[in-house]
Amino acid sequence: MPRFTYTARNAEGRTVESSLDAPSRKDAARLLAARGLQPLRLQEAAAPAPTGRKISAAPATAESVPAPTGKRAFSPDLQLPFMQALADLTGAGMPAGEALRLLGQRLQEPQLRALCAALWERLSEGLPLSQAMEAQRGTFARHAINLIAAGEATGNLGEVLQRLIQHYQTQREMKRMMTSALAYPLFICLIAVGVILFFIFFLLPRLQTLLASLGGEMPWATRALVGLSDFILRYGVIVTVAAVLTWVFFWRWRKTEPGRRATDAWLLRTPLAGRFVTAGTIQNFSSTLAVLLENGVTTAEALRMTERTIANRSLQDAFRDATSRVLEGESLSQSLGKTECFPPLVIDRLSVGESTGQLAPSLRNIAQSYQEELRRQIGVFTQVMSTGVLLFAFGFVAFIAFAIVSAVFQVSASFKF
Repeated sequence: MPRFTYTARNAEGRTVESSLDAPSRKDAARLLAARGLQPLRLQEAAAPAPTGRKISAAPATAESVPAPTGKRAFSPDLQLPFMQALADLTGAGMPAGEALRLLGQRLQEPQLRALCAALWERLSEGLPLSQAMEAQRGTFARHAINLIAAGEATGNLGEVLQRLIQHYQTQREMKRMMTSALAYPLFICLIAVGVILFFIFFLLPRLQTLLASLGGEMPWATRALVGLSDFILRYGVIVTVAAVLTWVFFWRWRKTEPGRRATDAWLLRTPLAGRFVTAGTIQNFSSTLAVLLENGVTTAEALRMTERTIANRSLQDAFRDATSRVLEGESLSQSLGKTECFPPLVIDRLSVGESTGQLAPSLRNIAQSYQEELRRQIGVFTQVMSTGVLLFAFGFVAFIAFAIVSAVFQVSASFKF
């Protein structure tokens, strides 16, 4: 029977190293669970070769463990609901493995239930939760996996889960705010376009036929409106196809690295959007770095992981340079000040946090400040966009009404009684 060596944590939180005999790796993990041990490392010991030759056995890792049957890709959007469900059970004292087994059976949402079942299958093979999460490639963020690993090593998994939940709830709230801010202007745009198309394609042709039958010269506003209608009717399809093709080619070019860097740089130079993107990046950077530092990740590793979460390539390069300067011995506040993204007052707050040993709380306060700033900017953007769209729609409808009324008056004046 194969022999397995293991490192596990007992109910008192102490680390235990020993070995046991079991028919398979999964059976060994079950034996450990029955003894009240949580495995941190479990691998099969090398058996002595019968001919005296040495046979080496590679340690089992997340990469070497075979994928479970029916492996599937899971959406990254499952991170938050998964951690909330897991935190609910582990917070009540249930071990993570038993919680995952129960969630894989009881949850109603199919994708989330399948994710918990896949993780439980990995755990039943002796992997810790962090390596089981890493095996679900593309589902969990790198910094979340590292934090879970740190929580397992220190026995603070519940606290780590709560901090990750708070972090992801903040990020989801920001996305919800942006979506709701864009929904109303988009709705107004659709209504305005619908009204304009109704006038151009249905009302105007009938009015044009009536005016032509009555005779007389149409005023300039009516001629301009008729000309616009004729242009849209003749070349509208061509213009639409050209616009769609241009957008497709632009989007494919943006997917390339040079295109992504160029468009990200343009976005930062745009007056309103540039400030919004910068504020959003600083809020995400500060919040993520605070979570990592609060959970014991070293500053160097935390900066590297946080830097990879920045979407804008230009800002990512600036923060990468700041990380390199920190690794060379420069203080974080000085390095971030050279990115020219943070206002001087924020850099001063960060410097005070460094000098007093309260860097993580300072970063969290900065993240909260920028979250409020983002809310304010979203409110201003929504008002400006809505007002602009409404003014354009009302202006165009007023122009159409003026063109129609002036044409009717001019044709009426041409009759002699």
